[in-house]
Amino acid sequence: MTRYRFLLSPTWLGWLAVCVGFAVACVFLGQWQLDRREQAMQDINRVVSNYDEEPTPYAEVRETFHQPHADDEWTVTTMRGQYLSEDVRLVRNRGHSGAVGYEQVMPFQIDGGDVVVISRGWLPTDSTDASLPAYMPEPPRGEIELTVRLKPAEPEIDRGAPEGQLASLDLVDYEQQLGREIVTGAYGLMAEEDPAPAEQPRPLARPQLDEGPHLSYSMQWYAFGLLGFIGWGYAARLTARNRDLDLIAEEEGGRERAAGVASAGVSKQDRLREARRIRRLRAGRASDEDVEDAWVEERLGSR
Repeated sequence: MTRYRFLLSPTWLGWLAVCVGFAVACVFLGQWQLDRREQAMQDINRVVSNYDEEPTPYAEVRETFHQPHADDEWTVTTMRGQYLSEDVRLVRNRGHSGAVGYEQVMPFQIDGGDVVVISRGWLPTDSTDASLPAYMPEPPRGEIELTVRLKPAEPEIDRGAPEGQLASLDLVDYEQQLGREIVTGAYGLMAEEDPAPAEQPRPLARPQLDEGPHLSYSMQWYAFGLLGFIGWGYAARLTARNRDLDLIAEEEGGRERAAGVASAGVSKQDRLREARRIRRLRAGRASDEDVEDAWVEERLGSR
């Protein structure tokens, strides 16, 4: 192991420490990607489990609207009552099919007491005034039956909104604006209104069942961490080989000087090339050119 003793020098140990630090960072980044994939898989499983299930009457899932669990998202339920259309709001900056517009929300008074916020769908912005929707459809009048999917309330964001609009579906903020009690744990994403109105907002798209590239990204980070050690080892091997070549060149130079052969005018590059040739001959990996050179030297030496 004396050939690699230089690895114990402060310089090489320092580079090894850099590789270790880089590998640790890559492991954390790879785990972060795996955690993101796990979250994506949980979201997909909720969609698969709940999105297309038969609807459940609101009375049976009332508590989930008040205190929803993550697994309750997309639960399908039916409710009867009427819209409180005078309290309609527009949620700003909502994306849909690559465009940004508004989400129309309004309270729905359920027969029996609770007031649940319903998102009726998405509205494009006006082509001449982007601060307004292109149209504002009216909800059905009187008592109707809704089929909705449960969505947990969104957190408060540090951003204001003009009068009649919301920065997010923060139901506590909505309740304060209305001055009346509403269910603040979750809202309903409208799937069907019966009877259907003449004009409706555009329904929001079904959630994508795509886990994303997180698994491949995590594997890439782990590979990057391993490549650091591979690079360090490869550099160590090159350094050891070059040191061996220098040693061979020095030995050959010493023999030439001992034999009285002048080495003046021979460049270091030529000496290294000769050292590499000698090394290949010793290792039994001589090329055709090496064999030919050795044959010529043998014939010249025999004269």
